[in-house]
Amino acid sequence: MGAVKQARQEAGLSLAQVGKGHVTAPAIFLIETGRTRPSLPTLEHIAQRTNKPVEFFLADPGGVTDHAQDGMIELEALLARGRYPEAIELGDKLLSLGSSAYRLGPIRYHIARAHIQLGKPEPAGELLRQASAHFESVGDVLMLAECLALQASLAYMTQRPGAVALADRALSLCRSLNPVPETTEARVLGVLAAAHLANSEWDSAMKFYNEAIEVGGALNDLRRLALMYHGMGIAYRETGQNEAATRYANRSLALLEVVRDRAWLARIENDLGLLMMAKGDHSAAHRHLDRAIELTEETEAEAGRAHMILSLSELSLQEGNLDAAADLAEQGLRLAEQTQERAAVAEAHMWLGRVAEERGDNEAVDREFELALQGLAEFGVGERLLRCHGMYAEILERRGDLKRAYVHMKNAWSASRPGMLREHHQEAKRA
Repeated sequence: MGAVKQARQEAGLSLAQVGKGHVTAPAIFLIETGRTRPSLPTLEHIAQRTNKPVEFFLADPGGVTDHAQDGMIELEALLARGRYPEAIELGDKLLSLGSSAYRLGPIRYHIARAHIQLGKPEPAGELLRQASAHFESVGDVLMLAECLALQASLAYMTQRPGAVALADRALSLCRSLNPVPETTEARVLGVLAAAHLANSEWDSAMKFYNEAIEVGGALNDLRRLALMYHGMGIAYRETGQNEAATRYANRSLALLEVVRDRAWLARIENDLGLLMMAKGDHSAAHRHLDRAIELTEETEAEAGRAHMILSLSELSLQEGNLDAAADLAEQGLRLAEQTQERAAVAEAHMWLGRVAEERGDNEAVDREFELALQGLAEFGVGERLLRCHGMYAEILERRGDLKRAYVHMKNAWSASRPGMLREHHQEAKRA
């Protein structure tokens, strides 16, 4: 096992120094010369002594073939066919096979992909962390870029910080390769655009979506193109350009119908429902939002469903159906807490605050908006923060509390300006 000798020499250790306290020097020699195969505890000891991750010693199969090789091929085929539960089951089985140790990174990466596709991000985080350590330790730049991009996707899906930094690093690694792999570059650009979108950085999001479309245009990947159109549609909607947003949403919807991706179809339907709501077309909004919920139920996806339920809560409020609005907001809150979608948790409190105002419960209004503003300020969602401050300011003004209404109007103005979020957070704490 040449990796052991290499690590020992890099660390400047003798055979006896590596073996001290756990493995004998003769045993180390036999491992280095390939005459014996070390157990995982032995490798962990060697890794600790040489300051290397265990994956460093598992990276090179040396031409060995075993029963896990066919399993890896089958795992990738299951992912390609969208059979994610089966992929997870097979991946877990492969992880338990000692003979597939050098494939730990790729297996974990693929299992994480399956969990994310099912809208279940919680199990994916640790798998991706371990997979990244593996790819970095063995110098696999391409797979490290892919893994970092998936980690960035997971970060913005679960509304955690760091998505842009992860995607930036992934893009830098990808572009360091010669030639640059266009498929990976297009994918990473799309992730970077989505990360900026999650941060309400609309101009940056549009820039990277346009780059992703340009790079990936010749790849014939309808699903990826649909996701680019989806992101562009959101950016246009958030900047008030509803007609352009509707065009992009419909383009995305048409492509996703072709590839039959129900999870993403649900998100597009939700976006179209919000656009119809903004136009005051409640009937059309109901059609799109109801279908979005139906599609998520068919796919059993959890991530994103809370936002769709909260869209229906907002629509119920517009229609004056307070009981339905309250029930839906509570449902959305419970699901968002379960899936750790912090922006959705904050939005649920905002709609519960609106319901409380309609019912004349000022104490509940203040409590719910305080929770909503705190959550949005911590997450740094500019547009939602602006909307929440503006909504609360109007409520306080109607109540006659002009002093506090002014503070929240000022904070709404601050949240609408680039570079003002830090100052806004201080104001929010004092309000």
